[in-house]
Amino acid sequence: MLPSNESPEEQDQQTAAARRYREASAERKEIEKQLAAGVRYPDSPERIASRANRLLERGGVPPTAAVGSVHAEAMDVPETLERVIGLTKDLQPWSFLPRGARAAATVARISILRNGLERPHGTGFLVSPRLMLTNHHVLPDAATARRCFLEFNAQVTIDNASDAAIRFAFDPDTFFTADSHLDYALVAVTPASDGSLAGERFGWNQLSIQQGKLVQNEPVNVIGHPMGRLKEIALRDNALVQRLDDFLHYRTDTEPGNSGSPVYNDQWEVVALHHMGVPNTDAQGRILRKDGQLWRRGIDSDDTIDYVSNEGARISSILKHLAASPLDPGRRALLAEMGPESGLRQDVAAGPVETPVAPVAPVAPVVPAGPAVPVAPAVPVAPAVAPAPASASAPQEAATAPAPSATRGLKGSPNALWGAGKRHLVFLHGRSQQGKDPELLRRGWTGGLNHGLTRAGLRTVDPEHVWFPFYGDRIVEVIGQHEALPASYADAPAAAALEAFAARSAEGTYEQLLMEAAVLAGMPPNGQDTAENIGSALIGSLQGALSWLSAKTDVDALAIATIFRDVDAYLGDPRVRGEVLDRVFEEIPHEGELVLVTHSLGTVVGMDLVANRLLPGMKVTLLVTAGSPLGMNAVTSRLAPPGTNRPGTVTEWVNAWCPTDAVAIGCPLERVWGKLTEEHAVVNASDRAHSIEEYLAHPEVAGAIDRFLTKPAV
Repeated sequence: MLPSNESPEEQDQQTAAARRYREASAERKEIEKQLAAGVRYPDSPERIASRANRLLERGGVPPTAAVGSVHAEAMDVPETLERVIGLTKDLQPWSFLPRGARAAATVARISILRNGLERPHGTGFLVSPRLMLTNHHVLPDAATARRCFLEFNAQVTIDNASDAAIRFAFDPDTFFTADSHLDYALVAVTPASDGSLAGERFGWNQLSIQQGKLVQNEPVNVIGHPMGRLKEIALRDNALVQRLDDFLHYRTDTEPGNSGSPVYNDQWEVVALHHMGVPNTDAQGRILRKDGQLWRRGIDSDDTIDYVSNEGARISSILKHLAASPLDPGRRALLAEMGPESGLRQDVAAGPVETPVAPVAPVAPVVPAGPAVPVAPAVPVAPAVAPAPASASAPQEAATAPAPSATRGLKGSPNALWGAGKRHLVFLHGRSQQGKDPELLRRGWTGGLNHGLTRAGLRTVDPEHVWFPFYGDRIVEVIGQHEALPASYADAPAAAALEAFAARSAEGTYEQLLMEAAVLAGMPPNGQDTAENIGSALIGSLQGALSWLSAKTDVDALAIATIFRDVDAYLGDPRVRGEVLDRVFEEIPHEGELVLVTHSLGTVVGMDLVANRLLPGMKVTLLVTAGSPLGMNAVTSRLAPPGTNRPGTVTEWVNAWCPTDAVAIGCPLERVWGKLTEEHAVVNASDRAHSIEEYLAHPEVAGAIDRFLTKPAV
């Protein structure tokens, strides 16, 4: 939006962007320190590996150039990967220019009718045959969209003559959705008079929810209409400065009017939606001019502001938000036109989106004697030996198993009155709970549920009333951590763990789980192939599948590898399965009705339990599955009995899944198991996508539990 039309919302956005920039200063200084020390890409090893693999797989780097550069001198794996990325700064394939022209054709100038005059208002770009993406502060509502129009080809030709601009109108009645935090608006474009769609004439950008599109200090390119001028491109002397949870900060030359522009990498993949410059501020958050004085709104012009960076909303964050937006089937079908990598091809409408809430504080683990073992990335446990530097969010895994523990589960209080005392609430946990206190875990689960119940306006639950069977220590004792991991684990934890887990999989289940999950997550048929074998920089198809899952979900690769290892051990080893089921059966009620809430591996254990271990006359009033792999054939084919026949002991079934949860990749479950009572797609915090507390804190999930827990007894 142009400065003369600056709205209160845009002022708030600018203040928020400046605050985010200040709060990230410590991390940014560390990045700058690494750059000054000669580190070309100050990013995590996992992101660098994912980026290099994506470049090679998709032709972002000419393979012959990559091979020649790598073979020029002896390098280790990290240096090899960085060299591959570095080639993109100085060398591009011939397709760089025509692909850039193709991307530019999708970008349009947005103008608004104000006081009978047409005024430039911002920029937008097509993301499907009939949907355009721009900023929320450009199109805050459907009414504003009706007053605006867009112009394609508002540019000069290759002969430096003015091109013939082609106008289209917006159609917010067909589709309009927006979010102020991410500052995006997605709106339909009215077809031309001959019925043709804008995307059919000008093309559209296929957005990808994957995370391997850019590393820190890599170039970015912006196409837009600064100050309402004809189309311009900010090219080459730009770079990603810093990555935040939902936003990117980058250096580039943009001006007002670029609001709503696409931010591209050098392969012309959209990485962000540009929304504004980040102004320099004083300690009180007041905007400063280039001369160091306070900027005076309404007096000083915008070009006197000391801009220190630019900010755009990450495309992956926008797609995650769209995946859980409450849309009717017709509008969701329009989202599905955005392509297979968008993550928006869903068979069911997502559940309602709530205002983001602070996640429930993680439960502090109680570490037993002996080395620690892996946990979910939200609650890392210190390793037994110091590993090589890795991502801060990467879980660590010990080389040996902990000493046997007699830790047992918890019974619910007999004072619970659900169903006249004949109905019991049971929580069945998933993987990596070893060494933890079941009482603290039960409080954590109940805290998440009570968070959701409170948001739904319902009465909360006393933790003492909940049954909490605990098999966390027992499964680790039986698995034995599949012996020690190889020595290379400390240097390349995900790759070494992957190799070890696959080698020790009894029936090849581990490989089937990972490969199927990657395919379900949208990995193209050739995504698992090795395009060029450059030393050990690229490994086999299984590593490609793991990299794809990690990039697609933004979950640490080692966490994904160990999650599927536990599922494999349970499904593939009868001894592990028997010990776990025996322990759970010992610690659940043996009469009455169950409301069984399961999570992760616990959803698989729970399915075995309700199909085989309930005493005669018992039934499950409600089965809740959250973050479940039960949509994968590699899992369902190994259930007892195998297949997707719903157990007769289950009356109602509610499933909750997050599109970025690496374990719930096979969801939604209805397309595999048939009609469920309810199925909800929810948005969990980016670093806690698999957290049970996050799942239970959603009011639609908590409300379903309350509804079936408190229904009158039959």
